[in-house]
Amino acid sequence: MRLSRYFLPVLKETPSEAQIVSHRLMLRAGMIRQQAAGIYSWLPLGYRVLRRIEAIVHQEQERAGHIPLLMPTLQPADLWRESGRYDDYGQEMLRIQDRHKRDLLYGPTNEEMITDIFRAHVNSYKDLPLTLYHIQWKFRDEIRPRFGVMRGREFLMKDGYNFDVDKDAALHAYNRHMVAYLRTYERMGLTAIPMRAASGPIGGDNTHEFLVLAQTGESEVFYDDRVTALKLGDRAVDFDNRAEVADICGEFTSLYARTDETHDAALFDAIPEAHRKVGRGIEVGQIFYFGTKYSEAMGATVVTADGSRVPVEMGSHGIGVSRLLGAIIEASHDERGIIWPEGVTPYHAGIVNLKQGDAAADGACEGLYAALAAKGLTALYDDRDERAGAKFATMDLIGLPWRITVGPRGLANGVVELTSRRTGESEELSPEAAVERLAEIYANW
Repeated sequence: MRLSRYFLPVLKETPSEAQIVSHRLMLRAGMIRQQAAGIYSWLPLGYRVLRRIEAIVHQEQERAGHIPLLMPTLQPADLWRESGRYDDYGQEMLRIQDRHKRDLLYGPTNEEMITDIFRAHVNSYKDLPLTLYHIQWKFRDEIRPRFGVMRGREFLMKDGYNFDVDKDAALHAYNRHMVAYLRTYERMGLTAIPMRAASGPIGGDNTHEFLVLAQTGESEVFYDDRVTALKLGDRAVDFDNRAEVADICGEFTSLYARTDETHDAALFDAIPEAHRKVGRGIEVGQIFYFGTKYSEAMGATVVTADGSRVPVEMGSHGIGVSRLLGAIIEASHDERGIIWPEGVTPYHAGIVNLKQGDAAADGACEGLYAALAAKGLTALYDDRDERAGAKFATMDLIGLPWRITVGPRGLANGVVELTSRRTGESEELSPEAAVERLAEIYANW
């Protein structure tokens, strides 16, 4: 994409309503525009990152054997009355009527609808285990929406639901989701710690939240800092192997890590003092096991091998896809702007032409642009007739992890400058070598 043809409405001043770093930078970088309190339009740059994050979530869910579908945003109120949650959920639920006076709601979550789909089509234990998920817009009418996409009213969320014949199988589904989530966050450049948490209105006995450490986090967290060094990395995982998956979950949950809602002071004080940490965290996902809470209420049963009929064991598992953008920025920025991890960057590199209109510089930039595309890499080429300082400031603000700077002086020596946004370090390389270097970097992402 050439910047002269792109829609990137960057702001020089920070809007007064933006209270935290991610909100300020998303507005300034032209990623979002507020349309109403807690409701945003996703402008082209923000939309590209949103889709990158969504793609990673899909890939890791399908790697774990989970099956995508798509449910609607509007749901019949009768399903929620059947489960008993319609009146209990509270004012966060947006309740509406259609022209025929039928009660509907803008879905805040989908336990009831997915249970209705399951009971209509599955009757035998032979069709289990089954995990269905979707990525869809949700609405929760927050009393005080704030912090941009971190606490909006409309948000994009992945929610998945497992159906199993017994508790052991359902707990394996729980563990499977934990491992899939760990890899998902790592691919986005995040350290997301699974923490024992409270279940809230979803219900259930077993639940972990995934939190990214950040000073602006809404939750107070207590943890053993050795948990932050744990990585899943690129190890192969057999998601059908219950023992292997359970061992990985044990590895990541054996060290103390809890939110303030479930904090146990006695357990925390038993941690060596050098490793006891108190901080704040941003929730980016949560997994629940809740057994037969919904299947019993809504008649979702299967026939077992001995001919008896039992309610299925269930769990639900969510990732805040749109919230993740804010969390990534909170964890990865500096005074100049965003620093995107390679896994989610909207463009793999930026190309800055220091002398637009110079035949050699223009030709070299066009050649780099084409060579990167041939490697499957996307570039944002700043071909505007602007001074160099303005071009550098834009690239720093929008946070592309790598920048190639092209100017007549370097070209006279046969080189361009490749710069890391994260470290600020630069190296002079031939244009061909710069392209190869970027291809090597992104081969690991």
